[in-house]
Amino acid sequence: MPRAPSEMLQGTVDVLILRTLSWQPMHGYGISAWVRERSRDVLSIEGAALYQALHRLERKRLIVATWGLSENNRKAKFYELTAEGRRQLRADSSTWREYAAAVGRVLDPT
Repeated sequence: MPRAPSEMLQGTVDVLILRTLSWQPMHGYGISAWVRERSRDVLSIEGAALYQALHRLERKRLIVATWGLSENNRKAKFYELTAEGRRQLRADSSTWREYAAAVGRVLDPT
């Protein structure tokens, strides 16, 4: 069954965070910066939306958090994918590729 628009938006944030964390554990600011850089400043996840998503992913046990020191020696929570998070990323990535391809076909019906 297709997702409702609000679920798609939430799912987009989740898959972007999971993909970001597939590279290495990161703190919230690092996740936000990585998404912004990789999308060439088109996408951003910041503030409440970022931390709500991180807490949601933690509750689902897709990520775990540990305290550590950031690059500038400040205490920060670092997030890391769990095995279940990696499985979810694979499934969500497949779904998103299919969705993006379908939207592309509608926008460019050649």
